[in-house]
Amino acid sequence: MLEQVLRSIREPDQEARRKARERQNQLTKPPGSLGRLEELSVQLAGIQRTPRPKVGRKAILTMAGDHGVVAEGVSAYPQEVTAQMVRNFLSGGAAVNVLAAHVGARVVVVDLGVAADLSGLAGLPLASAAGTSGPRLLLRKVGPGTRNLARGPAMSREEALRSLEAGIEVLAEEAERGLDIVGLGEMGIGNTTPAAAITAVMTGTPVPQVTGRGTGLDDDGLVRKVQAIEAALAANRPDPRDALGVLAAVGGFEIGGLAGAMLAAAARSIPVVVDGFICASAALIACGLKPGVREYLIASHQSVEVGHLAILRHLRLQPIFNLDLRLGEGTGAALGIGLVEAAARILEEMATFGQAGVSNA
Repeated sequence: MLEQVLRSIREPDQEARRKARERQNQLTKPPGSLGRLEELSVQLAGIQRTPRPKVGRKAILTMAGDHGVVAEGVSAYPQEVTAQMVRNFLSGGAAVNVLAAHVGARVVVVDLGVAADLSGLAGLPLASAAGTSGPRLLLRKVGPGTRNLARGPAMSREEALRSLEAGIEVLAEEAERGLDIVGLGEMGIGNTTPAAAITAVMTGTPVPQVTGRGTGLDDDGLVRKVQAIEAALAANRPDPRDALGVLAAVGGFEIGGLAGAMLAAAARSIPVVVDGFICASAALIACGLKPGVREYLIASHQSVEVGHLAILRHLRLQPIFNLDLRLGEGTGAALGIGLVEAAARILEEMATFGQAGVSNA
């Protein structure tokens, strides 16, 4: 499945980009005066392979998983919070629910590796393709959390592949329901630790420069976190040329699922709005497997997490905004979808100079 998806990813349509740019220059404004909104509309045209792209059917996929590395004291919160927050998502009480509803996106929560049995929560009704009601849970559990990456591989290579293919399958199912754009988010206590480990390996940046305080670690906790990541890199020796191996050595099941969803979206010409640090670490894995995926990614924001900037620079992604966010869940992605939709609507609905009877330059 993974190989088939990798083969299906093509370069965005340059002719659609050209026509979108041409139309932007005919709209009733000085060329370039809407800044990034213009650039986003052109990128969207290339991704969707049409000069008049649409952003009507929207979804946030929030992927959840637990991490054995929490045994090293790398999180200010207990592991039980992951499952508790999944329940909160499904009841509509989390920040991602509020922001997804604000932009008209449905929320789909995916259990890739929560260390709890969530099967009793999986019977919620489907959301409509155009609506936001009915957040639902998909069970795609690879295992009940990863192993402690500081003491050995977080998962086997087979489990890493299964997490990628689970993300591919989920994206395919959502595309069948109708999907013009997808935002990606995550939930997993301790997951800034594997994200920092992946970032250090894939960007070549020293561990202390990509390791932040996550959910609010004190100074001693931050020291433990850096030590755990350095121990993981020494124990596992991940090779940045082997993205699947990096995921297996120091990653997370939800990170693999996010990377798989990125690959599947690119194969289907669906733009991907990436949330913060953890989602960006998944982008490193996805782009390591297929560099061309980068053209399909839209970075919603720059996180407070220090490692996020290293990823954005490495992948040459320019975030749309910076609001000092560090929550995750897909909150930044939801806000980003709203701005991408604004860009598409400008391109589609704004009058040209000829239509408005306004003199051009």
